[in-house]
Amino acid sequence: MGSKINFSEIAAGRYALALFELGQENFEIDKIELEAKDLQNLYKKSFDFFSLITNPTYKRNEQMEAIKILTKQFNFSKTFSKFLSFLSFKRRLFFLERILNNFLQLVSKSRGEIKAQLNSSKKLSQIELENIQKELSKNFTSKLRLDYKYDPDLIGGLIIQVGSIMIDTSIKSRLKHLEKSMIEV
Repeated sequence: MGSKINFSEIAAGRYALALFELGQENFEIDKIELEAKDLQNLYKKSFDFFSLITNPTYKRNEQMEAIKILTKQFNFSKTFSKFLSFLSFKRRLFFLERILNNFLQLVSKSRGEIKAQLNSSKKLSQIELENIQKELSKNFTSKLRLDYKYDPDLIGGLIIQVGSIMIDTSIKSRLKHLEKSMIEV
């Protein structure tokens, strides 16, 4: 792919921007952000919803009816419900994951947040995550948003990435370095 951006990325970015601007106009950014995260979780956890979004054999009216039921069940805001219905009507639901990701990035950027990725070899509690976020925030002037992922393949330790800065204390990484140095000898 290289530096070329494909059509779906451009379209998803435009839809995300439209949702962001609608949310700002209607003073619903915070609510829509929570709803977008809920929908992302549903997309990841529900095979039926994933299939509805990605399977092109569903008819427009089937998708629209499912979206209508979903928005009522989750009590989504009027703006977000209409946006999802619009995507369904235009047969653009297959962009949904990218749109939601782009939208959440726009929200984060508008708040001046810096995104940090944390991978841990053990499951961390909410208190541990908050402590790590507080420690990391001391080194940055902007608010830090921490995306956490449990990764047992690390064996032990953490990997933290903030922008181009990476701190890797994982045992997996240390073993790779040790293996590399043994091969060189």
